[in-house]
Amino acid sequence: MAAGALGRRAAGFLRSFRSSVLLPFNGMCSVQPTSTLYIKPGPLLATSAQRPLLSVGNIPCGHLVSILNRVTPLLPSVLHQQVRTVTKYSLRKGKRKTVKAVVHRFLRLHCGLWLRRRAGYKKKLWKKTSRRKRRLREQVFCNKTQSKLLDKMTTSFWKRRNWYVNDPFQKYHDRTNLHL
Repeated sequence: MAAGALGRRAAGFLRSFRSSVLLPFNGMCSVQPTSTLYIKPGPLLATSAQRPLLSVGNIPCGHLVSILNRVTPLLPSVLHQQVRTVTKYSLRKGKRKTVKAVVHRFLRLHCGLWLRRRAGYKKKLWKKTSRRKRRLREQVFCNKTQSKLLDKMTTSFWKRRNWYVNDPFQKYHDRTNLHL
């Protein structure tokens, strides 16, 4: 029922769009609609196999109609919701999930700071000087905004304190007079 209403709205929008765009070109070209817009219930995906809504014979305004034919399959895809990598509710247990790319690329200290490598530390090393390569191998702190975002992308499991043998970051885990 909702898909039918959505289809009627989209078809009405396209009809009004087609008439408003082609109105100034009435005397110059003749355009006939060849099919109607059908939206089947299910996922709203734009496919390239759809037939064009307008056909053009030997007319001088072919560019306008070709633009319309390229845009119309994209209109249903506008209705998609935004996709993010954070899963707020998992399907099995309904829990929030961690973004694994964050865990692999960053290190969280217990005080809440995040460490990262400098960008490009593995790329095109053949043309970088040894001084620049050494500087790129350093690890730097993320700023406050980035740290808050990374905290949102991980669960409490990754925020707990870990004790490692010979931890090179042991002196950085606890900071005094540091306000985030």
